[in-house]
Amino acid sequence: MGRIAVAIIVSLWVVPISILVNHIVPQPYMDEIFHVPQAQQYCRGNFRSWDPMITTPPGLYYLSLAHVACLFPGMSLVKAASSFSEGCSTAILRSTNGVLAVICSVLVYEIIRHLRPNLDERKASLFAVVLAMYPLHWFFTFLYYTDVASLAAVLAMYLACLKKKYWFSALLGALAVVIRQTNIVWILFVCCCEVINITLVGQRDKIDVDDTDYSIRKNSRPTPKNSVSNLRKRKVSTAADTEICSMAASSVSSQNYTSGIIHETKAIFQKLWHMKLEFVVSFSPFIMVFAVFVAFVCWNGSIVLGAKEAHAVSPHFAQIMYFGLFSALAMAPTYCSFSQTAELFQSIWKNKSVGFFRISLALVAGFISIHFFSIAHPYLLADNRHYPFYLWRKVIKAHWSMKYFLVPLYVYSWLSIITRLGKVQRKIWVLAFSLATAAVLFPAPLIEFRYYTIPFFFLILHSHIDDYQSWLIMGFLYTAVNAFTMVMFLYCPFHWSHEPGTQRFIW
Repeated sequence: MGRIAVAIIVSLWVVPISILVNHIVPQPYMDEIFHVPQAQQYCRGNFRSWDPMITTPPGLYYLSLAHVACLFPGMSLVKAASSFSEGCSTAILRSTNGVLAVICSVLVYEIIRHLRPNLDERKASLFAVVLAMYPLHWFFTFLYYTDVASLAAVLAMYLACLKKKYWFSALLGALAVVIRQTNIVWILFVCCCEVINITLVGQRDKIDVDDTDYSIRKNSRPTPKNSVSNLRKRKVSTAADTEICSMAASSVSSQNYTSGIIHETKAIFQKLWHMKLEFVVSFSPFIMVFAVFVAFVCWNGSIVLGAKEAHAVSPHFAQIMYFGLFSALAMAPTYCSFSQTAELFQSIWKNKSVGFFRISLALVAGFISIHFFSIAHPYLLADNRHYPFYLWRKVIKAHWSMKYFLVPLYVYSWLSIITRLGKVQRKIWVLAFSLATAAVLFPAPLIEFRYYTIPFFFLILHSHIDDYQSWLIMGFLYTAVNAFTMVMFLYCPFHWSHEPGTQRFIW
């Protein structure tokens, strides 16, 4: 198996389900009523036309133009379209995301192979196929939304950066921002990841393994001055180093967590200062993209393009709580297992004072977020086509106290995520990921689970879930959820008395 096998497997469901969706729902639906006509205007060469209800930049439409341009010779040959604009039908535009979904699966495979070169090829292929079935990503593969294109651009940017192709990575990052503005946060996050990889290479944490009564002492290898002159030529840590660092992270006790972050931050800034010129030159493409983005926001007066009143930035800290629980459920075999729960409580029990202080602080922060920073957007309350509408009414608002009873679950989910990541990633990486996720989610006033897709992919790609059983269970769960949501979408339509047309259930 390999990248070709992954692409073929994903194509086996993308093609037939796309045909089914286009047969039953041939007309644009939900947000497609904005995106499809706008893309069709671009197909006619009318680039000055813009729907003021569209909040995202036109990156998806440019990708669709390239996609249609590739297909048009064939369509013209079989007389399926006599002009370029005729080739921009709803079905063809939707197929843009079908192609991008296949590309996403290949990118996931390549990222896994790069991050974990010793991982078996079959496992990497299985992981990539299962992630292609992640419900939020899978469902919007068959509609003309920006989510799949956004994920593809971000993953491609990340892979290019891992391969030290910084100019190409920045170009892909610019494309990601042109597709969805919030991807500027993931550009910064990817840069942080690369800075961490470069500056902390060779650093090894001190490990105290309580169970075996031995320790591995800190062993920092100084890097020769002439080996850092070109960051693109820096080698990735060897498999042995990676294994040692993973062992280190998994053994560090909670009282050393804060000191570990301080130590790593200090080491990073010392190396940055020592190599400031090299870093400025190497990361200048990303700096230029960020500068252009800041200039755009200042010129536009907002991060969104249209419908600014409905998408005003709001302090929605509860959104971060929702993401933690949703992601833990999406990786239930790992984060909701008895062994994970027992391990989490065991780590707390080993250091009672620090552990209980962390839990108390997290609970207080969770209650404050839910009580003061939980937003019920008008779209959430009024639109019964979305699943969050029912979760809000039937679960969170079932009783006034219900939202508070859920706080311990939110806290448990985040503590499990941080604990798991802390075993296999550096502490400063875990902090950077948490901050990036918060920066993307807390300004969003509307609860949309599809906003969680990119942070979820970064989370699961770096969680190092190895056992076949967990991935197979996740694959089974994803398949069941996908079957349910697609059946509800296609075969359970309903109507509104106050508005004509057929309504369908959607994420």
